[in-house]
Amino acid sequence: MLERYVYKGNQKLRCGYTTGSCAAAAAKAASFMLFTDKSLEWISITTPKGIILNLEVKEITRGDGFVTCGIQKDSGDDADVTNGILVFATVRKADKDIVIDGGTGVGRVTRLGLNQDIGQAAINTVPRKMIYDEVMEVCEEAEYTGGLSIIISIPQGEELARKTFNPRLGIDGGLSILGTSGIVEPMSESALIDTIRTEMSSLSAEGAKYLITAPGNYGEAFIGSNFAFSEDKTVKCSNFIGETIDMAFEFKLKGLLLVGHIGKLVKLGGGIMNTHSKWADGRMEILCSCGLLAGGDTYLLKRVLDCITTDEALELFKEAGLLEAVMKVLMEKIEYHLEHRAYEGLTIGAVIFSNKFGILGETKKVQYLLDQLKNN
Repeated sequence: MLERYVYKGNQKLRCGYTTGSCAAAAAKAASFMLFTDKSLEWISITTPKGIILNLEVKEITRGDGFVTCGIQKDSGDDADVTNGILVFATVRKADKDIVIDGGTGVGRVTRLGLNQDIGQAAINTVPRKMIYDEVMEVCEEAEYTGGLSIIISIPQGEELARKTFNPRLGIDGGLSILGTSGIVEPMSESALIDTIRTEMSSLSAEGAKYLITAPGNYGEAFIGSNFAFSEDKTVKCSNFIGETIDMAFEFKLKGLLLVGHIGKLVKLGGGIMNTHSKWADGRMEILCSCGLLAGGDTYLLKRVLDCITTDEALELFKEAGLLEAVMKVLMEKIEYHLEHRAYEGLTIGAVIFSNKFGILGETKKVQYLLDQLKNN
């Protein structure tokens, strides 16, 4: 077990190690046993972050000219569907070169813009280098100058992949072998942002110039039922509104339409581009300022500030006959902050809804974006 910890939200959380680290360790152990005909109980690798992992080798199989062994994934305190799975490597001698490929349970790339080319196993660049470097170390010690065939497999991979973004991203038949540092940090925001970047990169590479994005399941369901766009045009941006806009600019998109529940997107009216509650709330303060500009009196605004949910606040504005005016002010504020973040090269718009009131407001360029999305 890796005894390395990080602190998130005043909690001490244990780190783990990636599927890439498991694959590299399994390949290194299998290579050693292939050359020496000895068995190993433990194998050490050095991660790209410089951390040395000493990992237990499991389920060793020897056959005619090959060795297979597994390393168990440990995600630490991170919520990860791959925690506890066994990642296997089968190593055989070959005439030349070290060839790394995926076997059972490792996905295949089917779309442009991903880390590997179409048809390749979804073993990302950093894990491939980790596998290569660790195996080359064994080859040098054994003074072996021939080639090797290395097949990475995950018996549970195809089943578990259904619980990940892989099918949506265009990775079929299994999991990806991932990791940039070799170490899993619990509740990693960078992993979520990387997923958004991968999806947007893929859609851009396939020729998409306009995309629609939603923070989560509510927004995605609303898009499907109200605008009839399929999931392949929709990117989940989670709380990372600002980063998603930056990526749209990075991938040279022409337009981005954001659709979300007012409980999250109201924060954009205050320029809050990460909508997670740990960074900022401000929902009632923003609605209160919009209510003031819409003509609300002190008594009404004090009641709004005491509200717990946005729907509760909206009900008060509706009773006062100010809901439409408040939403007009809010959408103007949201449009200003979105366009400021998007610069001049990206047409951007937003639609806000609530489960109780339906569509509450749209920015000015929404219809244009919807038209472009239909023709995209």
